[in-house]
Amino acid sequence: MNDRIYNVLFLCTGNSARSIMAEAVLNVLGAGRFQAFSAGSHPGGTVQPMAAELAQSMGYPIEKMRSKSWDEFATDGAPEMDMVITVCDHAAGEACPVWLGHPALAHWGVADPVAVEGDEDTRKRAFVAAYATLRRRIELLLALPMEKLDRLAAQARLREIGQVGA
Repeated sequence: MNDRIYNVLFLCTGNSARSIMAEAVLNVLGAGRFQAFSAGSHPGGTVQPMAAELAQSMGYPIEKMRSKSWDEFATDGAPEMDMVITVCDHAAGEACPVWLGHPALAHWGVADPVAVEGDEDTRKRAFVAAYATLRRRIELLLALPMEKLDRLAAQARLREIGQVGA
């Protein structure tokens, strides 16, 4: 059995909703096998309340949720990432920092629930839809035989997963 824990960084521009939800889902469902982190290229400094509510509903501690810059993960002493996954189209197009360890890179575009306008029910449905897409993709990630995949094979599989529900 492989006791290795894989580090995964989810990136978005604002690090307020999609990347936070992905971090929470992977940390809860992949506990003991994966350690997830999230960050933004231009973090807004706050976590969207509906994203926090969804993350908390699955048991992710509210105190672990914070909006932070991807710069925290590109410095000496930062955890070395095995995978870096962008979850918004804007962050995918930006020049990312150079990640230590040459992680597998993938893009899992998810519609931005923060951008949805309308009443609270409409907005909540957008957050639930984004959460459901991320959860399905993370479940597929968890099903991968990571110990049998080299970096390029893992990257190819991660990119395939990014097409699910797209």
